[in-house]
Amino acid sequence: MTTPTNEFAVVTGASSGIGFELARQFAEHGYDLLIAAEDDAIEQAAAGLRRDGRNKVIAVRVDLATYEGVEKLYAAILETGRDVDALALNAGRGIGGGFVDGTELADELNVIAVNVTSTVHLAKRVIPGMVHRDAGRVLFTSSIASTMPGTYQAVYNASKSFVQSFTEALRAELNDSNVSITSLMPGPTDTNFFHRAEMDDTRVGAGKKDDPAQVAKQGFEALMKDREKVVAGSARTKAQDAMSKVLPDRAKAEMHRKMAEPGSASSD
Repeated sequence: MTTPTNEFAVVTGASSGIGFELARQFAEHGYDLLIAAEDDAIEQAAAGLRRDGRNKVIAVRVDLATYEGVEKLYAAILETGRDVDALALNAGRGIGGGFVDGTELADELNVIAVNVTSTVHLAKRVIPGMVHRDAGRVLFTSSIASTMPGTYQAVYNASKSFVQSFTEALRAELNDSNVSITSLMPGPTDTNFFHRAEMDDTRVGAGKKDDPAQVAKQGFEALMKDREKVVAGSARTKAQDAMSKVLPDRAKAEMHRKMAEPGSASSD
């Protein structure tokens, strides 16, 4: 039996978008990979990440909205017999529309299950092993949405606020260890997110978005440098984050209304 020479990374939500581009960053830097997503495109993603036999890529199709799904993914990690050197907790989804009459309860609870519950669940399974070895890197995909009330995306923004707070708390708890915790905070990015969230008719859904490859590259570099967080993407996104830091919540909620209100794309 040969001893693996590559480091080993686990990336969730890796079939497309930011997750796939994060996995690509790890692959290009010589990592073996275990990637996970709920759709069958994860197999195609794995094929695209294999680098002429220089790295191993395992694809796991799993629904992280369920307890059983997270446990299945963790079992697949254990089955490799590898220590996890890097963990990118990227899986997430959103839903747009008015909370009272524009969304379904099942969708809102699914957002919480994927964005919040599965993130805590998998972190609880994997990070203790890193702490025991006193080595490892963890990247949480948060969002600049975590910094503002999400008018017409009330549950999504709240879920990302949870992730951001959770990430910063873990970083503080593990400050004296060699386990690094980094928050990736993208703005609107050119992925399937807004279509799946039924937000194609919103100003943010129809508007210009950042390149997921750029976002992932900035996130990967921040993780390798042990940065606390990175607002990733274009100068426009970084400016939006800077403005968010000085605006009161009421003003941020109104700004978000203009971006996310159903039908707002047609008002431009």
